[in-house]
Formats: sequence, C-alpha cells, structure tokens
Amino acid sequence: MSVVSRLAVKTGEARRLAAAALIGASLAFAGHASADDDPPGPESVADIAVELLDSVVNISTSQTVTGSRNVPAPRLPDGSPFQEFFDEFFDQRPGTGDDNNRRPRRVQSLGSGFVIDESGIIITNNHVIEGADEITANFADGSRLKAELVGRDEKTDIAVLKVEPESPLRALPFGDSEGIRVGDWVMAIGNPFGLGGTVTVGIVSARNRDINSGPYDNFIQTDASINRGNSGGPLFNMAGEVVGINTAIISPTGGSIGIGFAVPSSTAVNVIQQLREFGETRRGWLGVRIQEVTEEIAEGLSMAEAVGALVAGVTDEGPAADAGILPGDVILQFDGQIVDAMHELPRMVADQPVGKEVEVKVLRRGEEQMVTVKLGRLEEAEAELAALSNEAEEEAEEPPVFEGPLGLSLSDLSPTLRDRFEIDEEVSGVVVTEVAAGSAAEEKRVQPGDVILEISQEPVATPEEVESRVNQLKTDGRKSALLLLANKDGDLRFVAVTIN
Repeated sequence: MSVVSRLAVKTGEARRLAAAALIGASLAFAGHASADDDPPGPESVADIAVELLDSVVNISTSQTVTGSRNVPAPRLPDGSPFQEFFDEFFDQRPGTGDDNNRRPRRVQSLGSGFVIDESGIIITNNHVIEGADEITANFADGSRLKAELVGRDEKTDIAVLKVEPESPLRALPFGDSEGIRVGDWVMAIGNPFGLGGTVTVGIVSARNRDINSGPYDNFIQTDASINRGNSGGPLFNMAGEVVGINTAIISPTGGSIGIGFAVPSSTAVNVIQQLREFGETRRGWLGVRIQEVTEEIAEGLSMAEAVGALVAGVTDEGPAADAGILPGDVILQFDGQIVDAMHELPRMVADQPVGKEVEVKVLRRGEEQMVTVKLGRLEEAEAELAALSNEAEEEAEEPPVFEGPLGLSLSDLSPTLRDRFEIDEEVSGVVVTEVAAGSAAEEKRVQPGDVILEISQEPVATPEEVESRVNQLKTDGRKSALLLLANKDGDLRFVAVTIN
C-alpha cells in the first residue's frame, strides 16, 4: 500500500537503501533499449547544475534518546561468525543485557538544505531537524559548519538555519512557482540515501496537490527522482531558480516511484520571511470553521454549483464574528481571490498579514454580500482556544422522546440530556437521542448527542418544529434537508440528509 513518507533518512539504513537503489538502477540499465530507440529528451542541464551544486548542502543532525528499543537482538548458535554483526546492528555487545537498551544513545539522520542568503541562511524541512541536539551543514567542498535554528514551522514543514561562514556563500534565488505549468521540466538536487549532492530531472506532474499532511497543502507534484534524504532540498526550474522545497514522497517501499512533492516557493517565501524576522510565524486568522460545499449541500442552499467554503461555525469575538459573518454563509471570494474549494481558504487567510482589512464575498440565503474583516493572529487564537474549558452539571427530569422525521428520535435539550451527552452549556436546539439503523441520517453520520439548530437555514427549537420544517421541504419538492448540527462541544457542521 502506498504511503506518504517524509524524506529524512537515518544513517544506519543509508547503506542498505543505497545498495538496493544501485542494484535496481543496474538492472534497469541492463534492460534498457538502445539510444536509437529513445525519443529525444531535454537538453543537457549540466551548465545549470554546476552553478547550483555548491549552494545545496547536506544537513546532518544528532540527538540523544533514551529508553528501550523493544527489539531484542537475535542470538545465533555459539561461535557463529555472524553474531558480531547482529550485535553491532542492534547497538549491543555481549554481556550488557537489557541495561544497554535503556542507556542514552545518539541517533543521527541526514537530509538536505540550500543557501538563500550569502551571510549563511539555509532552508531545510522541519522534520529534518526536529528534536535535534546538533545540526551540521555539510558543503560540496567538504567543509562543515555548525548550524543554529532560527525558526521552524510545523504546518508547512519549513525550518530556517543560520551558519557562520568565513566568506560569503553563494545564495540561490527563489522563482515564481505560480508560473510553472504541468509538463514543465524541473530539477532536484539533494542528498538521497546519504550519497551526497545528486542531480535528478523530471517534469511537473501536477500542481496544488492536497495530500492531507497539513492545513496549507498545495504541493507541486513531480516525477523527478526524490528519495529519502532529499528532504529540504530545492526543486529548480530551468532558469536555476528554486520553485519548491522537496518534502514528501508516496511510495510503498520508501524509494522513489516517481511521485514526489515539494512545497511551492509561493508558500515558502512568506513563511521564511516571518521565521527570519520573528523566529515564528504570524499568520492571518479569520475565526471560522469551514467545510466543503458538496453537491448535496449546494442543492440544499440552492447554489448552481458546489464552490466556495461553507461556514460551519464562527468563533465568538473573532474577526469573522465582529464583521458579521454567520454560520451558513458560503465564502466565495477572499481579498479578491476566488475560493473554488474549501481547502484553498486557510492558505489564503494565512498568507495575509495580521491586522489587514480584507473584503470577503459571502453567499447568504441566496444573495451575495461583501463583508470587511480585520484579520487577527492565528497563533494567538490557537493558544487561547487550547486553554479554554467549560463544564456544567445540572439535574432535571428527562423530557419525552419524539419519533421525528429522517429516521431520528428527537427531544428537547433538557439538563438531564445535556448531562448524559456531555453537551456544552452554550449549545441549544433539538437533541438527537437515537438514529434509525440504515437511515439516511445514519449514512451521513448523524449520531445521538448531536443537536439540531437549523433545518435548511431556518432555526428550530422543538422536535415538532423539525418535523414541520421537513414536511414543508417535502411539499416544496426538495430532495434533501440541510441540517445545521452542533456536537457536544458546540462545534458546528452542515449535513444534507435525503428526504425519503
């Protein structure tokens, strides 16, 4: 099964992986057709590569870890000549026993990086240096410089390092990743399997890839050979400009199968600038929870096509709430940029400076409106939300259960039910007590404890109102009912449930 893999490689496995790669390459070459049978390829990239190799570095890290490996070394028959190799591989020596497994040990890994400022600023991936006690930049001329961490960002997997060179380094320029097209030639330089500066060439296979690795995924996909150890290395266009930072691959074995991903320069440049200036990121914050506009939800909102980002919830006293954005609004444009899909909006917001006033176009009850929002800071909001907790305990008689429509058993939200389902005190509406097996609501993962706030953008407060609203939708010929649900913590989501 294919998996998404980060590309840093432990030095202990570098030799094994490199040997396997070389054997595979030899076999492929042996069965390759003659040059006369091959279609013409790109012109040589030698002139470009020779100018760039000195600016790409190998990043080596080490850290001290403790605790048992939980993998015992195999024991061979006494006198076996191979026991020494097993002992060395498992970092054990005869006679040390389990105590050796618990002692602190040094773990090393390798990745790639590249120079962007002659004073000694180097870019790599966060996962290459995460947890490292020591970071070293190894240059093509054999020199080694200790690197200090300037700042890192887990969400885009970017880290900025600083070295102190004796003479100015050769810096690489960033190019415009928005200008590259699918099919354009690109070149990667890095440190695959710990082999040192290695050049590979391929094309841009796709753009704006979302591989579910973070909230701002918009990767460049390439078939240029990228392997473990390439993490943090540059992806160049044919002008020798950095258009991406190699970050991940999809592979069942850990080796390249022609599906690699790079953070585009359009995303990286802003993050790098903030890390250099502040040592941390300072992203814009809108204060909404959003979800995808599916075909069913679009039908429920009478939209001609499924586009935009549906606002499922608004943070109290956040920028969106202050501007008047409401749950149920569909954000169609942000700061002049069209929001084609839900996953595009977080990146658009994060790229804007804190405190900027932006124009947001929303669709509300079938009408488009423009709203002006003054953005907050995401990192501050996340810290505040993490610290919040609210708990209330009340007792009261449980109200009767109402066998409502859509395969749902409904009830007024009493203190008893609030306590049973651990529903937040701020949540109000009609609580779902049971969901019929095989119903349309069960298929959409409506579950006991969910609270119905609206039916097709009309507020409901009692089970009878839910039934009346669904019956009206049937009369109007609607195929589905758009439910606004809150979970026990008050997080909102929209669900389009088919009306039988």
